[in-house]
Amino acid sequence: MGWGTRYGALLGPLLAGGARPDVVADAAHGLGLPERGRFAVVVLGAPVPEAVAAEGPDADGTRWWWGRAERSPGAEEEDVAVVLLGGAGPAGAVARLTERGAGPGGMSPVVGSPAELGAARRLAGTALLTCVPGARKVVRLDERLPAALLVSRPELAARLLAEVLGPLLERGPAERAVLVGAVEAWLECGGSVGRAAVRLGCHRNTVFNRLRRLERLTARSLTRPPELVELVLALEVLRLTPGAS
Repeated sequence: MGWGTRYGALLGPLLAGGARPDVVADAAHGLGLPERGRFAVVVLGAPVPEAVAAEGPDADGTRWWWGRAERSPGAEEEDVAVVLLGGAGPAGAVARLTERGAGPGGMSPVVGSPAELGAARRLAGTALLTCVPGARKVVRLDERLPAALLVSRPELAARLLAEVLGPLLERGPAERAVLVGAVEAWLECGGSVGRAAVRLGCHRNTVFNRLRRLERLTARSLTRPPELVELVLALEVLRLTPGAS
């Protein structure tokens, strides 16, 4: 795996994983990383904006080391950063990226040492996979764990989609959009049909009827927790599958 940009040669051993402790220590020292701290890794699916890659710490003390590497031999390059978090923590770092037009992107959980950055890079890559294609947004893995599980096992995710939403996917695009929109609004409104109706701009009975139709098509009940979990996860797969919705 080739690495580019100013910090590439030093970031490579840290983010590839599996390097000897002395190699990790030398790379961390060369970058000026402390032995212990609050670190995260960010992986972007689009080129890093110039405003994001600018030198110098953020106002809260967050520091960034950007590099560029191939996702796999022969694949397109992606921008990757090691982040030493400041006072605003991971949420502040993600907000900075989003405000400056970065994305799509994924951020790993917080780790405590440079030796853990290889694992963090893999998790940041998984977080990136949970972004809808083309989205200008950076997401944290810790906030996308169900979706991360699904993208980590694409063959099972595809099976879940076919098993749970197969009959719905056989309907026309307009009908699919109406039924999916109803259940998504209902979920976002905490299971309130009335609030979902306000959000959708229709009568509550219309929402109720759409939900019942979805239940009949999928043979899953929104009132049975195990079946509701299946529906929610299948809808997440649908969201992440280009052209399926």
